Amino acid sequence: MAIAGAYSVRTPAVPDWLNKGDNAWQLTAATFVGLQSMPGLVILYASIVKKKWAVNSAFMALYAFAAVLICWVLVGYRMAFGDQLLPFWGKGAPSLGQKFLINRAKVPESTHFRDDGSVETPMVEPFYPMASLVYFQFTFAAITLILLAGSVLGRMNIKAWMAFVPLWLIFSYTVGAFSLWGGGFLYHWGVIDYSGGYVIHLSSGIAGFTAAYWVGPRLKSDRERFPPNNVLLMLAGAGMLWMGWSGFNGGAPYAANIDASIAVLNTNICAATSLLVWTSLDVVFFGKPSVIGAVQGMMTGLVCITPGAGLVQSWAAIVMGMLSGSIPWVSMMVLHKKSALLQKASCYFPTLGLVDDTLGVFHTHAVAGLLGGLLTGLFAEPALCRLILPVGDSRGAFYGGNGGMQFLKQLVAAMFVAAWNIVSTTIILLAIRVFIPLRMPEEQLIIGDDAVHGEEAYALWGDGEKYDPTKHGWNTSVYGEETAPSPYINGARGVTINL
Repeated sequence: MAIAGAYSVRTPAVPDWLNKGDNAWQLTAATFVGLQSMPGLVILYASIVKKKWAVNSAFMALYAFAAVLICWVLVGYRMAFGDQLLPFWGKGAPSLGQKFLINRAKVPESTHFRDDGSVETPMVEPFYPMASLVYFQFTFAAITLILLAGSVLGRMNIKAWMAFVPLWLIFSYTVGAFSLWGGGFLYHWGVIDYSGGYVIHLSSGIAGFTAAYWVGPRLKSDRERFPPNNVLLMLAGAGMLWMGWSGFNGGAPYAANIDASIAVLNTNICAATSLLVWTSLDVVFFGKPSVIGAVQGMMTGLVCITPGAGLVQSWAAIVMGMLSGSIPWVSMMVLHKKSALLQKASCYFPTLGLVDDTLGVFHTHAVAGLLGGLLTGLFAEPALCRLILPVGDSRGAFYGGNGGMQFLKQLVAAMFVAAWNIVSTTIILLAIRVFIPLRMPEEQLIIGDDAVHGEEAYALWGDGEKYDPTKHGWNTSVYGEETAPSPYINGARGVTINL
């Protein structure tokens, strides 16, 4: 059969190894994942927090997205996917030269051999250039930092956050990514992390929980009352997150193949199931469905399926959705109330006795990510594993053979990722604390965005609070009275309407 001219022509920009379909899908998937962060999580964070923290929360996500990209191409990508420096870390180097970026992609950049010289885990060479892979993996690194930020919203010093982002990317994220994806010891051992259940979600949940401990809690008034300032806009951000997950898991095979199709279908099945289970539990125990609860259930379903999206059957995706909609719900709604450490937690944003995890990232990402990784060790289907996994004869424990060993591998990998994130996050924050306070000063915590950024999210006063000029500065009224300017004004300002 004749080949269409568009696919038969070979030019310097279309080498023999380039598959235009794979390249187009990989760039599309990368864009989907990027949209999850910008503007998906920017919108979600800005709307799910109290009004006085809307600008600050959005800016933390915006800054992380930009800072991670520059650090990623300067040194981060090759620390996570380059030649091996240590069994858990790659050799850092820039990913900026055209000689590197236009070559065919390689993952990992080395082949692993057995003692007898035979190939154990071969190098994977997708049919597109390295530039596509560098950008795709950047979007994963960026969303990890943004998810972590959810644990420290509403009180972390923005200057400390600006220092934390590049340091955590280099010394924490790249270690997990190389170990599990880039040719490290867990990759060659055969640990399954299809699209980031451990590298992204377990890491962000554990690191966020650790950061919340060292940064300290929000103000008591914020911990006791922290309502979303715009529920409908929150749903818009959550919708972008859900739809973007098709690129998140669909791009993991590095090709537009049948495994990508399985991953996209399973992703949506698990998310829908988890949302329905979480909502049902809300109705049974609290008498009414909660929109915030539905978003949390959606999130835990998406996180749980991520470690095995293209490796489990669709009936297993439903089972995983049922468990991800119930086990994190129990950890968030029940277990924290029975723990001395967690007894001060609120319903959907657990305010812990010692750790103030603003958006409950520990429950929605660490618990759900760990759950997904372990369930993958049970449900990974051998035929699907053969489609993509580098280590042969991988299978879940329910399929016999060496499946029991696979479950053990998943457990050991989770312990390594959790331990590394606790240690690295602690060291980074203690080092930053020597030069920059981790927590905002009290006067900024009382006022919020206006004091931190000189900007406010909305033109109308909200949260049902009275306007206090001693705290928030003066403003010109709609009737034209002359009033004193705010000492914090440095940008756009709202208008207080006297009714």
